[in-house]
Amino acid sequence: MSLLVVAPHPDDECLGAGGAIIRAAERGDQVTVLTVCADLPPVYPEGVQAMVQAEATRAHEVLGVTNSVFLDFPSVEVSRLPVATVNAAVLEAVEAARPTTVLLPFPDRHVDHRAVFEAVMVATRPIAAGRDIQLVAMYETLSETFWNAPGAEALFSPNWTVDISDVIDQKVKAYGEYHSQVSPYPGPRSLEAVRALALFRGSQAGMGFGEAYQIVRSTLPLPAPGASR
Repeated sequence: MSLLVVAPHPDDECLGAGGAIIRAAERGDQVTVLTVCADLPPVYPEGVQAMVQAEATRAHEVLGVTNSVFLDFPSVEVSRLPVATVNAAVLEAVEAARPTTVLLPFPDRHVDHRAVFEAVMVATRPIAAGRDIQLVAMYETLSETFWNAPGAEALFSPNWTVDISDVIDQKVKAYGEYHSQVSPYPGPRSLEAVRALALFRGSQAGMGFGEAYQIVRSTLPLPAPGASR
């Protein structure tokens, strides 16, 4: 089995899918994290890109990521690039990873999240390499997904929860490697907020800590009669 997590920015993969990544790594699955954007000059100071990517590398080690891919399109400007350019780069990464599961960002308040969502939806169509993908699901991102305007924009409606009760500490530890991104509580990207969201999502599904997803497409087979969960 192979998991591909597409992150608009470094840290989105950990916030939205860190638990699922750990779970997949524990099973021995191939795990690829594709990070599409980077904080580049002139919008961001020189040196920020290298600093954050170094944090991502350390976080990925904690999560158990097999392969980290950085496309380095400019943050907050990716939606201004030719659509074909972004789509082609994402498609190339999907074809290289040959995933059976793809986790992508929900199209929320952040313009980069919406642009990356569009590119992944194109790349994961059930044709060519996309025919091997059994599950496509969207994850939520703290400080962005819950800031959509009710009724005016799409709302995140999870219909799948991954039990991360025994790996929540590892997920929080991995996010803690993003020293430049962690905010003090009650900031929405604080370590406390990461744990609180997992506690809330877990309580919705009858588990200690959970990670919520909204399924886009699934062709997973039903378990055999009498098979254990």
